[in-house]
Amino acid sequence: MDELLLKAVLAGSLIALFTGPLGCLVVWRRLAFFGDALAHSALLGVALSLVTELPPGIAVALTAASLAILLLYLRSRSKLADDTLLGILSHSALALGLVTLTLFESSSVNWMGYLFGDILAVGWGDVLTASLLGLLVIGLLAWFWQSLVLISIDRDLARVDGVAVDRLELLFMLLLAVAIAVAIKIIGVLLITAMLVIPAATARYLAYSPGQMARMATAIGLAAVWGGIGAAFQWDLPTGPAIVVTALLLFLLATLVRRPTPRTTPT
Repeated sequence: MDELLLKAVLAGSLIALFTGPLGCLVVWRRLAFFGDALAHSALLGVALSLVTELPPGIAVALTAASLAILLLYLRSRSKLADDTLLGILSHSALALGLVTLTLFESSSVNWMGYLFGDILAVGWGDVLTASLLGLLVIGLLAWFWQSLVLISIDRDLARVDGVAVDRLELLFMLLLAVAIAVAIKIIGVLLITAMLVIPAATARYLAYSPGQMARMATAIGLAAVWGGIGAAFQWDLPTGPAIVVTALLLFLLATLVRRPTPRTTPT
């Protein structure tokens, strides 16, 4: 296999491994808009990396984590609904990022690369970083999986059962922030939410249990990555969008399959 293709496949596969189970939690908790908000904040992180000279990945992770913490603070202080708060934070972060990047227009910032990803440009260092952070995300998800699923089903029931709901919610949001920081160069700001939501939504049509849904979402994400990269090479398509379109086709195919009964996935 060509080295360029090998790096792309490995990087995309690593993204699919942790966006699968993370996406299930996003779908169960109806937090797709939160994923969008974090993705939009990633562009602000890129802009801040230019100002502070931090590595883009670290700046994006810090910005996304700050947005997650700010959301939790505003939720406890404000009477506004979560979707309203997310709308304010999401579009504000995107606008601030664009304004800041405009101030650095003379710099060699690859806007399209950050917006849509550039999986064919990843190096072995990117693959190694994605591997280490991916293992961290997957390990924490596996350790706290049952509690996170219980919170997704019923927060009050989780509290009664002794689960530290607030801490685990913060952990979940920080894991999302790390995932987006890893994926931004590979999939891009505008497509990472799709990789979180579409494979998980597809798996929901096919799975009988939360654990099975997480495994299926991962497998569907892997299929979307491999199929999208193959299509991009075959027909000279942009790779990130090709991956998402492949995921969409798998979702449409899954809608033709009868939902399993009894349904045991949360929500």
